[in-house]
Amino acid sequence: MRFIFAFLLICANGAAQQSYRDSIQAFIDDYKLNHGVVKSNDKQYLQFFPIDEKARIKAHFEPVKNAEWFSLPTSSGRSKMYRQYGKLSFMYEGSKQALYVYQSQALLQDPKHMDHLFLPFTDLTTGKESYETGRYIDLTVSDIKDGYITIDFNKSYNPYCAYVSGIYSCPIPPKENRLRIAVRAGEKKYLKEH
Repeated sequence: MRFIFAFLLICANGAAQQSYRDSIQAFIDDYKLNHGVVKSNDKQYLQFFPIDEKARIKAHFEPVKNAEWFSLPTSSGRSKMYRQYGKLSFMYEGSKQALYVYQSQALLQDPKHMDHLFLPFTDLTTGKESYETGRYIDLTVSDIKDGYITIDFNKSYNPYCAYVSGIYSCPIPPKENRLRIAVRAGEKKYLKEH
């Protein structure tokens, strides 16, 4: 009886893991298909790290109260206004990590995007295996549940500046969001020169 229960548990876990991998692959496929900048044959140059289930992390969310708006530099030299919305604390590869998630002043004025939270970061792959300025993850206020939020680095993506120079104003991740670990999940460096 124990053997049957253990077998069923292994099968259920395997199916859940496969279902998760399938959902991330669907996310990547949709990302490539509907990319806002990279078109047609150039999509072959979009590259991703292998899907890593350990890169999906439940992080403790601590709100930042009375956060002031600040000017976040962008790739174009112009600045955009953001404020810290919360601090995310989590374990990754056996070490304690922290990132801040931000709220955009401009998006707060847009009813469709006022729930949006912005998580820019760099890590030890930045400028080597992944884009030189850093990567982004999109979250929403409604993703926060009971003081926790799931960060899925498999869904991290490059800013538009990774594909086209001199057109977009892509926010540069602040110093507080520079991880001292390598996150080998999500989008890699774009392979086509621009």
